[in-house]
Amino acid sequence: MTMVNAPPKLLTIEDYIAYDDGTERRYELVDGELVVMPTESQVNSCIARYLLFEFAKYFPIYRLAYKDIEIETPGKRARCRLPDLLIHSQESYLAIASVNRAIIRLDMPPPDLVVEVVSPGKENTDRDYRYKHTEYAARAIPEYWIIDPQLQQITVCQWIDGKYEDKIYQDENPIGSFVIPDFNLSALQILAFGEERQTFSS
Repeated sequence: MTMVNAPPKLLTIEDYIAYDDGTERRYELVDGELVVMPTESQVNSCIARYLLFEFAKYFPIYRLAYKDIEIETPGKRARCRLPDLLIHSQESYLAIASVNRAIIRLDMPPPDLVVEVVSPGKENTDRDYRYKHTEYAARAIPEYWIIDPQLQQITVCQWIDGKYEDKIYQDENPIGSFVIPDFNLSALQILAFGEERQTFSS
């Protein structure tokens, strides 16, 4: 993550929504500070796109979002995350249908599922496994998937009795999902797709 020269104060969520530096950079807002989201690796992007097409077998396309829906998360200072992939609940989709910017605010219903594909580096690992885990739990998002090409595993965090219960998948067993009960892909299949694309591109 790279900090940029933000305005000389900590941003509120309203400042963040209004902020425009005239570039195509994508940002997250972390405790009032703008954080540049770097371009994803080909492996990570392929995995996210692959899942997007798989999710489309179970949900209408309007329920799916690929790097274009932001989620405001709670904290002492303003925070807003930009997940790699998201499945709307019917309620979260309707909540943003009439707004100018696609941000799921704190007073809106949460999406059904968010997916983050972990980039290399401790900072990225901490962000996805620690901070976003806590923030998405605070939004009571029913499922949060952490896809980790480096560790070759997928962690499925499910909202049960007021907290996330995490299960790690590394084998050929289908991933268990409350949101997609009939989902039949394993962690090996999903992660192998990214590896195959890396081999092909080289």
